[in-house]
Amino acid sequence: MHFKPLHDRVLVRRIEAEEKTAGGIIIPDTAKEKPMEGEVVAVGPGTRDEAGKLIELGVEPGQRILFGKWSGTEVRIDGEDLLIMKESDILGIIETTAELKKAA
Repeated sequence: MHFKPLHDRVLVRRIEAEEKTAGGIIIPDTAKEKPMEGEVVAVGPGTRDEAGKLIELGVEPGQRILFGKWSGTEVRIDGEDLLIMKESDILGIIETTAELKKAA
């Protein structure tokens, strides 16, 4: 199945957090928090302004993002747990060192 979000919605795959602390302690499943980092899977076309002009989203598929702890609606598509959220729920885009060097 192919899923295309509508309007300013974004489909996100959570990126699981590390299972060990920096000191090497293994974190049990019951003590883990939900990850607040994800990868954009699909984006909607955007929203329309008052004049009817389409305003595209600022994120695109493949980007890593940071979002609020309780953001989005959990859905299961093709057996995979994903999130659907509005673009306004996204706190920012995570850029790697290589992407920063390329942009400079």
